[in-house]
Amino acid sequence: MQKKVNQLKLGAILSYLSIVIQSLCAIIYTPVMLRLLGQNEYGLYQLGSSAVSYLSLLSFGFNSSYVKFYFEYKVKGEEEKIRRLNSIFLLVFCCLAIVSCIVGGVMIASANLIFNSSLSPADVHQVRILMFVLVLSTALTFPNIIFDCYITAHEKYIFQRLILIGATVLLPILTLPLLYMGYKSTALVAVNLFISVFRTVMNVYYCFVKLEMKFQFHGMQLNVLKNVGSFSIFIFLNEIASQINWNVDKVILGAVQGASVVAVYSVGSQFNQYFINMSTAVSNVFIPRVNKMVAERQGDDALTALFIKIGRVQYVVLSAILGGYLLYGKFFIMKWAGEGYDAAYYVGALVMIPAIIPLIQNIGIEIQKAKNMHKFRSIVYFIIAFANLGISVPLGKYYGAIGAAFGTTLATVVGNIILMNWYYQTKIGLNIKAFFKSMIRPTIVLIIAYMEGLLVKSFFAVDSWFDFISQGAIFICVYGILLYRWGFNQEEKENVRRMFKRN
Repeated sequence: MQKKVNQLKLGAILSYLSIVIQSLCAIIYTPVMLRLLGQNEYGLYQLGSSAVSYLSLLSFGFNSSYVKFYFEYKVKGEEEKIRRLNSIFLLVFCCLAIVSCIVGGVMIASANLIFNSSLSPADVHQVRILMFVLVLSTALTFPNIIFDCYITAHEKYIFQRLILIGATVLLPILTLPLLYMGYKSTALVAVNLFISVFRTVMNVYYCFVKLEMKFQFHGMQLNVLKNVGSFSIFIFLNEIASQINWNVDKVILGAVQGASVVAVYSVGSQFNQYFINMSTAVSNVFIPRVNKMVAERQGDDALTALFIKIGRVQYVVLSAILGGYLLYGKFFIMKWAGEGYDAAYYVGALVMIPAIIPLIQNIGIEIQKAKNMHKFRSIVYFIIAFANLGISVPLGKYYGAIGAAFGTTLATVVGNIILMNWYYQTKIGLNIKAFFKSMIRPTIVLIIAYMEGLLVKSFFAVDSWFDFISQGAIFICVYGILLYRWGFNQEEKENVRRMFKRN
């Protein structure tokens, strides 16, 4: 048991460490990359990436269903069924890799029809080259899914996070020399392909050598696909909605505005991606535990307690990031990204402010899946996503990056906040009133710390990196002290004391 606890704690710590490393790499690497590529070339890269990202939908949600079915068999001790499950998933994902290449080929051939009104012929040609390499990289990720899921099911988070950290460090190390040699955006996609190969090889090695993963193709019960399919179809709808909400804005802006506006939007949305990563760093390591709790038929009170406990940890971290971004993000973007990216600050703020609520509740998504009650969420998100699409086209056309971001904000408020919290309370059995009540004291602390930051800024403008670092440090210190004194409960205070005693 202690070994598993260590995997959870160290996995979460390494997740945050990987995000810190990603952030440091981004702070150092991204400005150099932007200047070497230029706004237009960076926009082309983001445009190609956003278009190809839709191929990930071909997983049809099967990746999210593996852990659920694994624990259903594991709790019953049915090892043979696990081996057959592994075989079925491997065959399915290999077939999907082939399908993704075919669909990707059609997308590449259609690039001129989609972007000819906003991109030059040379830009369209470059986008096609980028998409070709990205399609290969995406196709390779499909067979890797089964191995990654198997590692997750065994709660081997330390290995997973170390591989992630390695990939993060490799990206700038390999890319920057190629950019200096003049390979432009082609270098970015080539390195992405190499890293995909690296991660796949490492996962396959770990599964076979360390976890002794086994397959049994003989006697496979293909009716399992029916059960997996009925579970996964609604996850598939949810993934479509997620792709629309988080990636369609770039495609819309590429079609109605051009590559430069896509680049501005991408810089702002990049902060939102770091925001999301900070949230999932904690919740992802609890996915197997949630599935095990549901398989063992533990009650809603136990699930609510876990929901609140994880949510508070996420809220403490995310609220500090959001407060810091709102206070000092504009200066950082101007210095970090350079001239012409001013609107990126407002893009980031628009998508991050409403996103904090669903992000501190994302363990609830896993509870829904484990209970096989995720259908409502998927249908609602699917409808809201297409409403977002309809809103973002005119907003993006007339108001650019900020208009497109506002469409995503509306979709988040209606779908992720209002409707989903009603569903959690009335259908899933989670005590949402208790959840939000537990956030009151940390919220008061955040408001006080934020007002302190505004007060300091009113007397001392943030005009230099020294001002940025010193005022940011003061904000974090005030927030941390107030949080420990008034925001934490006794268990959280004890965890903090224990952490410092160890050090």
